Amino acid sequence: MSRPALEVADIFRDHGAAWRRANAGHVSLGQLKVMSAIERCRTAALGGHVARCEKCEHTRIAYNSCRNRHCPKCQGAAAREWLADREAELLAVAYYHVVFTLPAPIAVIAYQNKAQIYAILFKAAAETLITIAADPRHLGARIGLTAVLHTWGSALTHHPHLHCIVPGGGLSPDGERWISCRPGFFLPVRVLSRLFRRLFLDKLAAAHDAGRLHFFGDHAGIVLFRGARRLAIDQHSGARPHGHAWAAATTLLIAHDVSPLGAIDKAVTVGERGHCLVHVEVMARPDDMSDFMC
Repeated sequence: MSRPALEVADIFRDHGAAWRRANAGHVSLGQLKVMSAIERCRTAALGGHVARCEKCEHTRIAYNSCRNRHCPKCQGAAAREWLADREAELLAVAYYHVVFTLPAPIAVIAYQNKAQIYAILFKAAAETLITIAADPRHLGARIGLTAVLHTWGSALTHHPHLHCIVPGGGLSPDGERWISCRPGFFLPVRVLSRLFRRLFLDKLAAAHDAGRLHFFGDHAGIVLFRGARRLAIDQHSGARPHGHAWAAATTLLIAHDVSPLGAIDKAVTVGERGHCLVHVEVMARPDDMSDFMC
């Protein structure tokens, strides 16, 4: 695979030092380590090895990888291998892409309670899809799914959501036949939304009651309290969370692959259908690369 004209590492090397100075005190040690790893990946800074042909004496130097899980060079290949493995498992049926998104008030809680909230998100989303699909009023089948967690949005800001790839059908309860969904329609989004909201809030309240949620800094004053059918988050002003499932176009395993940055001024688009949100937008190349770093 040839080296792209522009990589994340190039941006970090050219603009990273100035960005770190401008944001001193606001960047975590973990984030600094990631930037350093990406900047140094496959450069002389990490050492390497030399391969030489015994016949023509042609020499090739290969520098070592950083092996950081956030590095596009290291994880890009792993992502492509993972995708190839999943494609080999595909059935000869239509597939649907369902995305469960956490609203901003819950995302605030998730930022300081990642393990707890992300586990709840996985469980609530999977239970929602399996339960509604098993209902004879909708599909009446046992389904399977693949779920991938994203914790950023298209602007690379904190935006936890779960991508689910689901076949358009499943096995009958007795396991003897395949039941397909209607063409172009998997499950009703409003029904999915209501069950997902209830399951998520029940699990969130249980985690809070068990003392498994913790709040720090500006969010130390957050209080959760249950109403008859909803959970409210109060930090002086108060806000009511809600949940919804929305369909999107693509799934990426890392924030940036190596290749798309060759056209950094291109992006995706926006539309809305009923209760399913499809977000696509055209983004101009930023003059200030600090927007990209964030």
